[in-house]
Amino acid sequence: MRLQGRRRSTNVEDRRGRSPMARRGAGLGCGGILLVVLFALLTGNDPAQLLSMLAGSGGPTANVDQGRAAGVDPDDPGKVFVERVLADLEQTWNDEFRRMGRQYREPRLVLFENAVQSACGFNSSAVGPFYCPADQMAYLDLSFFRQLEQRFGAPGDFAQAYVIAHEIGHHVQNLLGISGQVTRMQQGARSQEQANDLSVRLELQADCLAGVWGRQAAGRGLLEPGDVEEGLRAASAIGDDTIQQRTRGYVVPESFTHGSSAQRIEWFRVGLQSGDVEQCETFGR
Repeated sequence: MRLQGRRRSTNVEDRRGRSPMARRGAGLGCGGILLVVLFALLTGNDPAQLLSMLAGSGGPTANVDQGRAAGVDPDDPGKVFVERVLADLEQTWNDEFRRMGRQYREPRLVLFENAVQSACGFNSSAVGPFYCPADQMAYLDLSFFRQLEQRFGAPGDFAQAYVIAHEIGHHVQNLLGISGQVTRMQQGARSQEQANDLSVRLELQADCLAGVWGRQAAGRGLLEPGDVEEGLRAASAIGDDTIQQRTRGYVVPESFTHGSSAQRIEWFRVGLQSGDVEQCETFGR
C-alpha cells in the first residue's frame, strides 16, 4: 500500500504497555488483589508492578494517549500504519454517510497487548480483533497481524488493512442500526443454527463494506499491484471452514459464525468491484 505521508488518524488510543485492569481504578480489597496476582501469573506480568499501577490509577484520563504514558513509541511503525489506514477509512465513511444524508461518528480504535477491558467485557487477544457496539470502539492487538502471516498464511499490508476495515465495517453497521436489528432477530431465533446464520450474514456484510473502502482507497491511489490478492487471501484464510479444518480436522457448517472462505472472498470482492454500499445486502440472499 502507498501510505507514506498520508494523514494519521487521531482516533487511535494506545493502551499497550498497561495492564487492562489498571483502568478500573484504585481501592482494591483482598479479593481484588488476589485477582490481580492471578491475572499477572496467567499473563506473565510482574504482580508487584500491576499492583503499583493500580494503586496510582484513579480511573480513565480523558484525552491521554495511554501508550505514550507507558513509554510506547508514538511513531512505532505498527501504530503509524493503523493510524493511516484508519484515517483513510474515516474519509470513505464520512463521504458515504454524507451521501446518505447522515452524519458519520468516527470510532476510536484501541491498540492493546494480551488482554483488554471494553464496555463489552474483558477479552484476551485470543478472540482476535473485535468491535464493541456498546462503546463504539474497535480493539486490536497488533500481534494478530503476525498470526495472520505466520499461522494463516496471509501476509501483506493490505491483508492487515482488510482486518481493520472489517472491524470498522461493524461500526458502520452499528450506526445504521443493522447490528441492533440482528441482535433482536437472534434473540427471537428458533434455533442456534438460525442465530449463527444471522451472525454469518452480519460478518459477510462487514467484509463487503471493507471491500467498498478498498475500492475507494484504490481510487485514491493507495493500492499497489498484488494488494487485492493479499486481501482476498486474508479473507479466505480466516473463513470458518478453513479454521475448523486446521484446528479440528473436520468442518461443521451449522456452527459457522463468520462465513466460509468462499463466502468471505465473494462478499469482499462484491464490495471491491462495486464500491457500492447498497450492493452489500447479505440479508437478502
